[in-house]
Amino acid sequence: MKFEEFGLSPELLSAVKKHGYDEATPIQEKTIPLIIQGVDVIGQAQTGTGKTAAFGLPILEEVDPKNPQIQALVISPTRELAMQTEEELNKLGSDKHVKTQVVFGGYDIRRQIHALKEHPQILVGTPGRLIDHLNRHTIDFRGVKTLVIDEADEMLNMGFLEDIETIVHYTPDDRQTLLFSATMPDDIKKIGVKFMEDPEEVHIASKGLTIDLVDQYLVNTREYEKFDAMTRLFDVEQPELAIVFGRTKRRVDELTKALQLRGYKAAGIHGDLDQAARMRTLRSFKKGELQFLVATDVAARGLDISGVTHVYNYDVPQDPESYVHRIGRTGRAGHHGVSVTFVVRGEIDYLRAIEKLINKRMAALKPPSAEEAHIARLKNAKAETYAVLGKTTIDNVEDEATEIANQYDAKLIAAALLHALSKDDERTRPVDIAQEKPLPRRHSSSDHGHNFRSGRSNGNRGRNGHSNGNRGGRRGGFKKEFVIDRGHKPADRRNQRIQARPKGFAKVAPKKREFKIVKKS
Repeated sequence: MKFEEFGLSPELLSAVKKHGYDEATPIQEKTIPLIIQGVDVIGQAQTGTGKTAAFGLPILEEVDPKNPQIQALVISPTRELAMQTEEELNKLGSDKHVKTQVVFGGYDIRRQIHALKEHPQILVGTPGRLIDHLNRHTIDFRGVKTLVIDEADEMLNMGFLEDIETIVHYTPDDRQTLLFSATMPDDIKKIGVKFMEDPEEVHIASKGLTIDLVDQYLVNTREYEKFDAMTRLFDVEQPELAIVFGRTKRRVDELTKALQLRGYKAAGIHGDLDQAARMRTLRSFKKGELQFLVATDVAARGLDISGVTHVYNYDVPQDPESYVHRIGRTGRAGHHGVSVTFVVRGEIDYLRAIEKLINKRMAALKPPSAEEAHIARLKNAKAETYAVLGKTTIDNVEDEATEIANQYDAKLIAAALLHALSKDDERTRPVDIAQEKPLPRRHSSSDHGHNFRSGRSNGNRGRNGHSNGNRGGRRGGFKKEFVIDRGHKPADRRNQRIQARPKGFAKVAPKKREFKIVKKS
Protein backbone atom coordinates (compact mmCIF):
# COMPACT_ATOMS: atom_id res chain seq x y z
CA MET A 1 0.00 0.00 0.00
CA LYS A 2 1.36 3.41 -1.00
CA PHE A 3 1.46 6.25 1.53
CA GLU A 4 -0.53 8.43 -0.87
CA GLU A 5 -3.53 6.14 -0.27
CA PHE A 6 -3.77 7.20 3.40
CA GLY A 7 -4.86 10.72 2.43
CA LEU A 8 -1.92 12.38 4.18
CA SER A 9 -1.12 16.04 3.62
CA PRO A 10 1.40 17.05 0.92
CA GLU A 11 3.90 18.15 3.60
CA LEU A 12 3.95 14.68 5.16
CA LEU A 13 4.09 12.88 1.82
CA SER A 14 7.03 15.08 0.86
CA ALA A 15 8.88 14.12 4.06
CA VAL A 16 8.02 10.44 3.57
CA LYS A 17 9.44 10.50 0.03
CA LYS A 18 12.49 12.49 1.11
CA HIS A 19 13.43 9.85 3.65
CA GLY A 20 13.13 6.95 1.23
CA TYR A 21 9.82 5.46 2.33
CA ASP A 22 7.80 3.95 -0.49
CA GLU A 23 5.28 1.32 0.52
CA ALA A 24 3.79 0.99 3.99
CA THR A 25 4.86 -1.91 6.20
CA PRO A 26 2.14 -4.28 7.52
CA ILE A 27 1.86 -2.49 10.87
CA GLN A 28 1.62 0.88 9.12
CA GLU A 29 -0.97 -0.35 6.64
CA LYS A 30 -3.23 -1.70 9.38
CA THR A 31 -2.89 1.00 12.06
CA ILE A 32 -2.60 4.32 10.20
CA PRO A 33 -6.24 4.32 8.96
CA LEU A 34 -7.51 3.42 12.45
CA ILE A 35 -5.46 6.12 14.14
CA ILE A 36 -6.58 8.73 11.63
CA GLN A 37 -10.18 7.80 12.52
CA GLY A 38 -9.41 8.55 16.18
CA VAL A 39 -9.68 4.95 17.37
CA ASP A 40 -7.65 3.66 20.33
CA VAL A 41 -5.24 1.01 19.02
CA ILE A 42 -3.23 -1.82 20.57
CA GLY A 43 -0.58 -2.80 18.05
CA GLN A 44 1.83 -5.72 18.14
CA ALA A 45 4.92 -4.63 16.24
CA GLN A 46 8.48 -5.83 16.48
CA THR A 47 11.06 -3.05 16.64
CA GLY A 48 12.28 -2.41 13.11
CA THR A 49 8.91 -2.83 11.36
CA GLY A 50 8.14 0.88 11.14
CA LYS A 51 5.93 1.39 14.17
CA THR A 52 7.24 4.93 14.81
CA ALA A 53 5.90 6.07 11.44
CA ALA A 54 2.77 3.99 12.09
CA PHE A 55 1.75 6.24 14.98
CA GLY A 56 3.88 9.25 13.99
CA LEU A 57 2.32 10.05 10.63
CA PRO A 58 -1.32 10.17 11.90
CA ILE A 59 -0.19 12.25 14.90
CA LEU A 60 1.69 14.69 12.67
CA GLU A 61 -1.33 14.89 10.38
CA GLU A 62 -3.49 16.13 13.28
CA VAL A 63 -0.95 18.43 14.95
CA ASP A 64 -1.53 22.16 14.58
CA PRO A 65 1.93 23.82 14.26
CA LYS A 66 0.43 27.17 15.28
CA ASN A 67 -0.82 25.76 18.59
CA PRO A 68 1.94 26.07 21.25
CA GLN A 69 0.48 23.33 23.46
CA ILE A 70 1.86 19.80 23.73
CA GLN A 71 -0.62 17.93 21.51
CA ALA A 72 0.93 14.46 21.52
CA LEU A 73 2.90 12.56 24.16
CA VAL A 74 5.01 9.45 23.52
CA ILE A 75 6.23 7.47 26.55
CA SER A 76 9.33 5.34 25.87
CA PRO A 77 11.02 2.88 28.27
CA THR A 78 14.65 3.83 27.51
CA ARG A 79 16.66 6.91 26.69
CA GLU A 80 17.96 5.46 23.43
CA LEU A 81 14.48 4.59 22.15
CA ALA A 82 13.14 8.01 23.20
CA MET A 83 15.89 9.78 21.27
CA GLN A 84 15.39 7.62 18.19
CA THR A 85 11.63 8.18 18.26
CA GLU A 86 12.04 11.95 18.58
CA GLU A 87 14.56 11.97 15.72
CA GLU A 88 12.19 10.05 13.46
CA LEU A 89 9.21 12.27 14.30
CA ASN A 90 11.34 15.36 13.74
CA LYS A 91 12.28 14.13 10.26
CA LEU A 92 8.72 13.24 9.30
CA GLY A 93 7.35 16.54 10.61
CA SER A 94 10.08 18.81 9.23
CA ASP A 95 8.18 20.01 6.14
CA LYS A 96 5.10 20.77 8.26
CA HIS A 97 7.31 22.64 10.77
CA VAL A 98 6.12 20.62 13.75
CA LYS A 99 8.30 21.05 16.85
CA THR A 100 9.32 17.91 18.74
CA GLN A 101 11.26 17.57 21.99
CA VAL A 102 12.68 14.64 23.95
CA VAL A 103 13.26 14.45 27.73
CA PHE A 104 15.06 11.66 29.59
CA GLY A 105 17.10 11.07 32.71
CA GLY A 106 20.87 11.34 32.93
CA TYR A 107 20.85 14.70 31.16
CA ASP A 108 20.84 18.26 32.51
CA ILE A 109 17.18 18.97 33.28
CA ARG A 110 17.78 22.73 33.05
CA ARG A 111 18.55 22.43 29.35
CA GLN A 112 15.39 20.42 28.87
CA ILE A 113 13.36 23.06 30.70
CA HIS A 114 14.84 25.71 28.41
CA ALA A 115 13.93 23.61 25.34
CA LEU A 116 10.38 23.12 26.62
CA LYS A 117 9.94 26.89 26.64
CA GLU A 118 10.11 26.69 22.82
CA HIS A 119 6.62 25.09 23.00
CA PRO A 120 7.00 21.73 21.25
CA GLN A 121 3.82 20.20 19.85
CA ILE A 122 5.07 16.62 20.36
CA LEU A 123 6.92 15.45 23.48
CA VAL A 124 8.77 12.14 23.76
CA GLY A 125 10.08 11.06 27.16
CA THR A 126 10.98 8.33 29.61
CA PRO A 127 8.59 7.86 32.56
CA GLY A 128 10.94 9.00 35.32
CA ARG A 129 11.97 12.25 33.66
CA LEU A 130 8.39 13.07 32.64
CA ILE A 131 7.40 12.82 36.31
CA ASP A 132 10.38 15.01 37.26
CA HIS A 133 9.03 17.69 34.93
CA LEU A 134 5.53 17.29 36.33
CA ASN A 135 6.96 17.85 39.80
CA ARG A 136 8.70 21.01 38.59
CA HIS A 137 5.54 22.20 36.82
CA THR A 138 7.49 22.57 33.55
CA ILE A 139 5.10 20.56 31.35
CA ASP A 140 1.37 20.87 30.77
CA PHE A 141 -0.52 17.92 29.32
CA ARG A 142 -3.96 19.53 29.16
CA GLY A 143 -3.66 19.93 25.39
CA VAL A 144 -2.66 16.32 24.71
CA LYS A 145 -4.88 14.75 22.07
CA THR A 146 -2.89 11.55 21.54
CA LEU A 147 -0.94 9.46 24.05
CA VAL A 148 1.41 6.71 22.86
CA ILE A 149 2.72 4.00 25.20
CA ASP A 150 5.62 2.51 23.26
CA GLU A 151 7.30 -0.85 23.99
CA ALA A 152 4.62 -1.62 26.57
CA ASP A 153 5.99 -5.06 27.40
CA GLU A 154 9.34 -3.54 28.33
CA MET A 155 7.55 -0.90 30.43
CA LEU A 156 5.95 -3.73 32.34
CA ASN A 157 9.24 -5.61 32.77
CA MET A 158 11.01 -2.51 34.07
CA GLY A 159 8.28 -1.76 36.61
CA PHE A 160 7.01 1.47 35.04
CA LEU A 161 3.30 0.75 35.42
CA GLU A 162 2.74 3.16 38.32
CA ASP A 163 4.74 5.90 36.61
CA ILE A 164 2.61 5.54 33.49
CA GLU A 165 -0.52 5.59 35.63
CA THR A 166 0.62 8.87 37.18
CA ILE A 167 1.42 10.47 33.82
CA VAL A 168 -1.88 9.37 32.29
CA HIS A 169 -3.68 11.03 35.22
CA TYR A 170 -2.45 14.43 33.92
CA THR A 171 -3.77 13.95 30.38
CA PRO A 172 -7.32 14.73 29.21
CA ASP A 173 -9.89 12.01 29.57
CA ASP A 174 -10.99 12.32 25.94
CA ARG A 175 -7.52 11.71 24.52
CA GLN A 176 -6.75 9.01 21.95
CA THR A 177 -4.47 6.29 23.37
CA LEU A 178 -2.16 4.09 21.32
CA LEU A 179 -0.23 1.15 22.79
CA PHE A 180 2.53 -0.68 20.94
CA SER A 181 4.30 -3.81 22.09
CA ALA A 182 6.65 -6.33 20.47
CA THR A 183 4.90 -9.19 22.29
CA MET A 184 1.29 -9.39 23.36
CA PRO A 185 0.89 -11.36 26.62
CA ASP A 186 -2.36 -11.06 28.57
CA ASP A 187 -0.77 -8.54 30.94
CA ILE A 188 -0.40 -6.06 28.07
CA LYS A 189 -4.03 -6.44 27.14
CA LYS A 190 -4.99 -5.69 30.74
CA ILE A 191 -2.99 -2.48 30.55
CA GLY A 192 -4.97 -1.66 27.41
CA VAL A 193 -8.24 -2.16 29.26
CA LYS A 194 -6.99 0.08 32.05
CA PHE A 195 -5.95 3.07 29.93
CA MET A 196 -8.00 2.79 26.73
CA GLU A 197 -11.57 2.96 25.42
CA ASP A 198 -12.67 0.02 23.27
CA PRO A 199 -9.27 -0.40 21.60
CA GLU A 200 -8.83 -2.09 18.26
CA GLU A 201 -6.17 -4.82 18.37
CA VAL A 202 -3.76 -5.15 15.46
CA HIS A 203 -1.54 -8.23 15.29
CA ILE A 204 1.05 -8.69 12.60
CA ALA A 205 1.27 -12.21 11.24
CA SER A 206 4.48 -14.12 11.77
CA LYS A 207 5.72 -13.27 8.29
CA GLY A 208 5.72 -9.60 9.28
CA LEU A 209 8.14 -10.09 12.16
CA THR A 210 11.82 -9.44 11.60
CA ILE A 211 12.85 -12.71 13.26
CA ASP A 212 11.81 -14.59 10.11
CA LEU A 213 14.63 -12.82 8.29
CA VAL A 214 17.18 -14.12 10.80
CA ASP A 215 19.00 -17.44 10.48
CA GLN A 216 19.02 -18.75 14.05
CA TYR A 217 21.66 -21.13 15.37
CA LEU A 218 22.63 -22.59 18.72
CA VAL A 219 26.04 -23.73 19.95
CA ASN A 220 26.18 -26.32 22.71
CA THR A 221 29.30 -25.62 24.73
CA ARG A 222 30.85 -25.58 28.19
CA GLU A 223 31.00 -22.33 30.12
CA TYR A 224 34.81 -22.16 30.10
CA GLU A 225 34.91 -22.81 26.32
CA LYS A 226 32.26 -20.28 25.41
CA PHE A 227 34.46 -17.24 24.76
CA ASP A 228 36.92 -19.10 22.53
CA ALA A 229 34.04 -20.67 20.61
CA MET A 230 32.51 -17.24 20.02
CA THR A 231 35.71 -15.50 18.88
CA ARG A 232 36.55 -18.35 16.51
CA LEU A 233 33.11 -17.86 14.98
CA PHE A 234 33.95 -14.17 14.61
CA ASP A 235 37.08 -15.07 12.64
CA VAL A 236 35.23 -17.49 10.38
CA GLU A 237 32.01 -15.51 9.86
CA GLN A 238 33.63 -12.05 9.74
CA PRO A 239 30.49 -10.11 10.81
CA GLU A 240 30.41 -6.56 9.49
CA LEU A 241 28.52 -5.17 12.49
CA ALA A 242 27.50 -7.34 15.45
CA ILE A 243 25.89 -7.08 18.88
CA VAL A 244 26.96 -9.41 21.69
CA PHE A 245 24.44 -9.81 24.52
CA GLY A 246 25.49 -10.49 28.10
CA ARG A 247 23.11 -11.13 30.99
CA THR A 248 24.63 -8.69 33.50
CA LYS A 249 26.58 -5.45 33.60
CA ARG A 250 29.63 -7.26 34.98
CA ARG A 251 29.46 -9.71 32.12
CA VAL A 252 29.31 -6.88 29.57
CA ASP A 253 32.37 -5.21 31.09
CA GLU A 254 34.37 -8.46 31.11
CA LEU A 255 33.43 -9.39 27.56
CA THR A 256 34.29 -5.92 26.29
CA LYS A 257 37.74 -5.97 27.88
CA ALA A 258 38.40 -9.52 26.67
CA LEU A 259 37.43 -8.67 23.09
CA GLN A 260 39.62 -5.58 23.14
CA LEU A 261 42.51 -7.69 24.49
CA ARG A 262 42.17 -9.97 21.47
CA GLY A 263 42.27 -7.05 19.07
CA TYR A 264 38.59 -6.69 18.20
CA LYS A 265 37.06 -3.24 17.86
CA ALA A 266 34.51 -3.52 20.65
CA ALA A 267 32.78 -1.36 23.26
CA GLY A 268 30.04 -2.02 25.79
CA ILE A 269 26.90 -0.27 27.02
CA HIS A 270 24.80 -0.88 30.13
CA GLY A 271 22.78 1.07 32.66
CA ASP A 272 25.73 2.17 34.80
CA LEU A 273 27.37 4.18 32.01
CA ASP A 274 26.62 7.89 31.96
CA GLN A 275 24.62 9.22 29.05
CA ALA A 276 27.57 10.90 27.31
CA ALA A 277 29.55 7.63 27.26
CA ARG A 278 26.57 5.67 25.96
CA MET A 279 25.98 8.14 23.13
CA ARG A 280 29.66 8.17 22.13
CA THR A 281 29.67 4.39 21.94
CA LEU A 282 26.46 4.23 19.91
CA ARG A 283 27.67 6.89 17.49
CA SER A 284 30.92 4.98 16.94
CA PHE A 285 29.00 1.75 16.36
CA LYS A 286 26.60 3.36 13.89
CA LYS A 287 29.53 4.84 11.96
CA GLY A 288 31.22 1.45 11.71
CA GLU A 289 34.18 2.54 13.85
CA LEU A 290 33.35 -0.42 16.11
CA GLN A 291 32.71 -3.95 14.88
CA PHE A 292 31.14 -5.26 18.10
CA LEU A 293 28.71 -3.68 20.54
CA VAL A 294 28.43 -5.59 23.84
CA ALA A 295 25.19 -4.85 25.69
CA THR A 296 22.66 -5.87 28.31
CA ASP A 297 19.03 -6.32 27.31
CA VAL A 298 17.94 -3.05 28.90
CA ALA A 299 20.70 -0.98 27.30
CA ALA A 300 20.04 -2.38 23.83
CA ARG A 301 16.24 -2.27 23.98
CA GLY A 302 14.81 -0.13 21.20
CA LEU A 303 18.11 0.39 19.38
CA ASP A 304 17.41 0.95 15.71
CA ILE A 305 20.78 0.57 14.01
CA SER A 306 20.88 -0.35 10.35
CA GLY A 307 23.49 -2.75 9.05
CA VAL A 308 23.72 -5.12 12.03
CA THR A 309 24.55 -8.46 10.40
CA HIS A 310 24.97 -10.72 13.45
CA VAL A 311 23.65 -11.07 16.99
CA TYR A 312 25.52 -13.29 19.46
CA ASN A 313 23.73 -14.35 22.64
CA TYR A 314 26.71 -15.07 24.87
CA ASP A 315 24.23 -15.73 27.68
CA VAL A 316 20.83 -17.30 27.13
CA PRO A 317 18.16 -14.74 28.08
CA GLN A 318 15.99 -15.62 31.04
CA ASP A 319 12.78 -14.53 29.32
CA PRO A 320 11.87 -15.88 25.87
CA GLU A 321 10.52 -12.45 24.86
CA SER A 322 13.97 -10.96 25.46
CA TYR A 323 15.36 -13.34 22.86
CA VAL A 324 12.93 -11.96 20.28
CA HIS A 325 14.00 -8.42 21.11
CA ARG A 326 17.68 -9.33 20.92
CA ILE A 327 17.64 -10.93 17.51
CA GLY A 328 15.35 -8.19 16.24
CA ARG A 329 18.46 -5.98 16.14
CA THR A 330 19.36 -7.73 12.86
CA GLY A 331 17.36 -8.92 9.85
CA ARG A 332 16.02 -5.41 9.24
CA ALA A 333 14.78 -3.64 6.12
CA GLY A 334 14.45 -6.90 4.20
CA HIS A 335 18.06 -7.97 4.78
CA HIS A 336 18.90 -11.35 6.26
CA GLY A 337 20.72 -11.55 9.57
CA VAL A 338 22.33 -14.24 11.69
CA SER A 339 21.90 -15.01 15.38
CA VAL A 340 23.98 -17.46 17.41
CA THR A 341 23.00 -18.50 20.95
CA PHE A 342 25.51 -20.25 23.22
CA VAL A 343 23.87 -22.82 25.46
CA VAL A 344 25.52 -24.56 28.41
CA ARG A 345 24.33 -27.49 30.45
CA GLY A 346 21.34 -26.58 32.60
CA GLU A 347 19.94 -24.03 30.10
CA ILE A 348 18.22 -26.43 27.72
CA ASP A 349 14.80 -25.78 29.24
CA TYR A 350 15.25 -22.06 28.59
CA LEU A 351 16.20 -22.81 25.00
CA ARG A 352 13.12 -24.98 24.52
CA ALA A 353 10.89 -22.19 25.87
CA ILE A 354 12.41 -19.79 23.33
CA GLU A 355 11.86 -22.27 20.51
CA LYS A 356 8.26 -22.69 21.60
CA LEU A 357 7.70 -18.95 21.49
CA ILE A 358 9.24 -18.49 18.03
CA ASN A 359 7.72 -21.78 16.80
CA LYS A 360 11.05 -22.85 15.35
CA ARG A 361 13.87 -25.20 16.27
CA MET A 362 17.30 -23.62 16.12
CA ALA A 363 19.88 -25.37 13.98
CA ALA A 364 22.85 -26.73 15.91
CA LEU A 365 26.14 -25.17 14.88
CA LYS A 366 29.51 -26.75 15.58
CA PRO A 367 32.02 -24.06 16.60
CA PRO A 368 35.20 -23.85 14.52
CA SER A 369 38.36 -25.47 15.80
CA ALA A 370 41.47 -23.42 16.52
CA GLU A 371 42.96 -24.59 13.21
CA GLU A 372 39.82 -23.66 11.24
CA ALA A 373 39.84 -20.21 12.81
CA HIS A 374 43.53 -19.82 11.93
CA ILE A 375 42.88 -20.76 8.29
CA ALA A 376 39.98 -18.30 8.14
CA ARG A 377 42.16 -15.50 9.53
CA LEU A 378 44.86 -16.23 6.93
CA LYS A 379 42.30 -16.23 4.15
CA ASN A 380 40.97 -12.85 5.25
CA ALA A 381 44.51 -11.52 5.70
CA LYS A 382 45.37 -12.59 2.15
CA ALA A 383 42.34 -10.76 0.76
CA GLU A 384 43.30 -7.70 2.77
CA THR A 385 46.90 -7.97 1.51
CA TYR A 386 45.75 -7.87 -2.10
CA ALA A 387 43.54 -4.90 -1.30
CA VAL A 388 46.48 -3.07 0.31
CA LEU A 389 48.82 -3.88 -2.60
CA GLY A 390 46.23 -2.64 -5.05
CA LYS A 391 46.31 0.87 -3.64
CA THR A 392 49.94 1.07 -2.46
CA THR A 393 52.63 3.20 -4.16
CA ILE A 394 56.30 3.48 -3.29
CA ASP A 395 56.18 7.26 -3.17
CA ASN A 396 57.94 8.64 -0.08
CA VAL A 397 59.03 5.13 1.02
CA GLU A 398 61.13 4.00 -1.95
CA ASP A 399 64.47 3.98 -0.13
CA GLU A 400 63.12 2.07 2.87
CA ALA A 401 61.25 -0.38 0.64
CA THR A 402 64.36 -1.04 -1.43
CA GLU A 403 66.43 -1.62 1.71
CA ILE A 404 63.95 -4.21 3.03
CA ALA A 405 63.62 -5.90 -0.37
CA ASN A 406 67.40 -6.23 -0.66
CA GLN A 407 67.74 -7.65 2.82
CA TYR A 408 64.83 -10.14 2.92
CA ASP A 409 63.30 -12.71 0.63
CA ALA A 410 60.00 -11.64 -0.98
CA LYS A 411 58.21 -14.69 0.43
CA LEU A 412 59.33 -13.78 3.94
CA ILE A 413 58.09 -10.20 3.48
CA ALA A 414 54.71 -11.51 2.33
CA ALA A 415 54.59 -13.87 5.31
CA ALA A 416 55.29 -10.99 7.69
CA LEU A 417 52.45 -8.97 6.14
CA LEU A 418 50.04 -11.90 6.36
CA HIS A 419 51.04 -12.55 9.97
CA ALA A 420 50.47 -8.92 10.91
CA LEU A 421 47.10 -8.68 9.20
CA SER A 422 45.81 -12.00 10.54
CA LYS A 423 46.51 -10.89 14.14
CA ASP A 424 47.18 -14.49 15.12
CA ASP A 425 49.04 -13.55 18.29
CA GLU A 426 46.25 -11.26 19.52
CA ARG A 427 43.42 -13.62 18.61
CA THR A 428 44.88 -16.44 20.70
CA ARG A 429 45.71 -14.48 23.85
CA PRO A 430 44.38 -16.21 26.96
CA VAL A 431 41.49 -14.44 28.68
CA ASP A 432 39.63 -15.14 31.90
CA ILE A 433 35.85 -14.71 31.89
CA ALA A 434 34.26 -15.17 35.32
CA GLN A 435 31.39 -17.63 35.51
CA GLU A 436 27.98 -16.09 36.03
CA LYS A 437 25.52 -17.40 38.57
CA PRO A 438 23.53 -20.17 36.83
CA LEU A 439 19.98 -19.43 35.81
CA PRO A 440 17.37 -20.73 38.26
CA ARG A 441 15.58 -23.92 37.37
CA ARG A 442 12.53 -23.33 35.28
CA HIS A 443 9.01 -24.02 36.45
CA SER A 444 7.26 -27.00 34.96
CA SER A 445 5.70 -27.04 31.52
CA SER A 446 2.56 -25.45 32.97
CA ASP A 447 4.38 -22.16 32.51
CA HIS A 448 3.77 -22.56 28.77
CA GLY A 449 7.37 -21.56 28.14
CA HIS A 450 6.85 -17.88 28.86
CA ASN A 451 7.53 -17.16 32.50
CA PHE A 452 10.47 -18.30 34.59
CA ARG A 453 11.08 -18.36 38.29
CA SER A 454 11.91 -14.99 39.79
CA GLY A 455 15.40 -14.19 40.95
CA ARG A 456 17.15 -12.72 37.93
CA SER A 457 20.86 -12.33 38.35
CA ASN A 458 20.46 -8.64 37.65
CA GLY A 459 17.60 -8.22 40.08
CA ASN A 460 14.50 -6.25 39.17
CA ARG A 461 15.39 -3.10 37.34
CA GLY A 462 14.27 0.31 38.41
CA ARG A 463 13.68 3.46 36.44
CA ASN A 464 17.14 3.78 34.97
CA GLY A 465 17.75 0.08 34.48
CA HIS A 466 19.71 -0.31 37.73
CA SER A 467 19.30 -3.36 39.86
CA ASN A 468 16.97 -3.14 42.81
CA GLY A 469 17.78 -6.60 44.09
CA ASN A 470 14.76 -8.47 45.42
CA ARG A 471 13.53 -5.74 47.67
CA GLY A 472 9.86 -5.20 48.03
CA GLY A 473 8.32 -1.80 47.54
CA ARG A 474 7.32 0.07 44.44
CA ARG A 475 9.22 -1.93 41.84
CA GLY A 476 11.33 -4.58 43.46
CA GLY A 477 8.37 -6.76 44.36
CA PHE A 478 6.33 -6.17 41.20
CA LYS A 479 5.29 -9.32 39.39
CA LYS A 480 3.58 -9.89 36.10
CA GLU A 481 0.38 -11.16 37.71
CA PHE A 482 -2.60 -8.86 38.21
CA VAL A 483 -5.44 -8.91 40.66
CA ILE A 484 -8.26 -6.62 39.55
CA ASP A 485 -10.11 -4.86 42.33
CA ARG A 486 -13.01 -2.86 40.90
CA GLY A 487 -13.65 -1.22 44.24
CA HIS A 488 -10.52 0.91 44.26
CA LYS A 489 -9.01 3.52 42.00
CA PRO A 490 -5.40 3.63 40.81
CA ALA A 491 -5.10 7.24 41.87
CA ASP A 492 -5.01 6.27 45.56
CA ARG A 493 -1.18 6.38 45.71
CA ARG A 494 -0.53 9.20 43.27
CA ASN A 495 -0.45 11.97 45.83
CA GLN A 496 2.41 10.21 47.62
CA ARG A 497 4.54 10.41 44.48
CA ILE A 498 3.60 13.74 42.89
CA GLN A 499 4.41 16.76 45.03
CA ALA A 500 1.45 18.81 43.92
CA ARG A 501 -0.68 19.39 40.87
CA PRO A 502 0.69 22.42 38.97
CA LYS A 503 -1.19 25.62 39.57
CA GLY A 504 -3.93 26.20 37.05
CA PHE A 505 -4.17 22.53 36.10
CA ALA A 506 -7.70 21.29 35.83
CA LYS A 507 -8.07 17.97 37.56
CA VAL A 508 -8.60 15.30 34.96
CA ALA A 509 -11.60 13.13 35.58
CA PRO A 510 -10.65 9.47 35.79
CA LYS A 511 -12.02 7.06 33.23
CA LYS A 512 -15.03 5.01 34.21
CA ARG A 513 -13.12 1.78 33.98
CA GLU A 514 -10.74 1.95 36.92
CA PHE A 515 -8.71 -0.90 38.35
CA LYS A 516 -6.12 -1.26 41.04
CA ILE A 517 -3.01 -3.34 40.60
CA VAL A 518 -2.41 -5.36 43.76
CA LYS A 519 0.86 -7.21 44.37
CA LYS A 520 0.51 -10.92 44.78
CA SER A 521 2.15 -12.45 47.76
